Amino acid sequence: MKRAGEEGVALLTVLLLVAVMATLSVAVLDDIRFSLRRTANAEAVGQARWYALGAETLAKAQIARLNAAGGGRTTLQGGWHGRPLSFPLEGGTLEAKVTDGAACFNLNSVVQGVGEVLERREAGVAQFVALAQALDVPEAERLAAALVDWIDVDILRESGGAEDESYAEGGEGWLTAGTLLAEPSELRAVRGFEPGVYARLRPFVCALPTTELSPINVNTLPPEKAVLLTMLTEGRLPIPAGRRILEARAPGGWASTADFWEEPGLQDAAPGEAALAQVGVRSRFFALETEVAYLDAEVTASALLEDEGGRVRLVARRWGPQE
Repeated sequence: MKRAGEEGVALLTVLLLVAVMATLSVAVLDDIRFSLRRTANAEAVGQARWYALGAETLAKAQIARLNAAGGGRTTLQGGWHGRPLSFPLEGGTLEAKVTDGAACFNLNSVVQGVGEVLERREAGVAQFVALAQALDVPEAERLAAALVDWIDVDILRESGGAEDESYAEGGEGWLTAGTLLAEPSELRAVRGFEPGVYARLRPFVCALPTTELSPINVNTLPPEKAVLLTMLTEGRLPIPAGRRILEARAPGGWASTADFWEEPGLQDAAPGEAALAQVGVRSRFFALETEVAYLDAEVTASALLEDEGGRVRLVARRWGPQE
């Protein structure tokens, strides 16, 4: 009986060992399969990103050709502006879209200067207030003051603005940036820019890497952004009137800014010298949006490109969808 009992215990021990080894084998195989899948996904994402970078190279070449052929002007001829272009890939597709990157109010233009010398710019503040008021955004002056305080380097609070102590007392838990905005989504951290306010302003603002007023090209400005003409004229040109002017624009655009300001309805609404200087007929900044679907990977990227006298360079790149 004792020998039979020992054999039973030994058999039970063997069965337990087999069960444990089988469980470990399944776990190891799962880890191997997961690692292989993760590696394949990483390779697919990496390849998709390379395709997106290739789209940047193509866009740079196309922008250089576009401006070189324009004779000093950038127009909508050729249907390039906002037109999605699809390219088949082995294992996926690439879609790219180029638009004028300065058809917007530059949020960084509410200040002037460079580096650690950033101070309020009256012309930029006036344009922001005019834009906000045209969009029926309340308390435009207070929002402008808060934006100036967020970007400038001093600790002196603008009238109605918000410096470090305001954010400390309000419980936000952060300090003002003291530098230029890198992208418009940072606006959501500024005091007063609640979700509703941000959503209303977002289609018409940008964060260019300069404190200059946006170099707006009236030859490429879409009619749906006619509010920017209202902004430039400090409210003297109603949005519907600006839309009609842009909708009636000839395919070749205006030969000069003087021709543009001679349009009926604009002669009595001409802005100040600063706004006159920022309006042009040639585009300087271009926005590129790219979507790549490759195998099981999907990659979205956006880039800001600048034409510097025929040489197009990358200014900023962002992985992920626009916010």
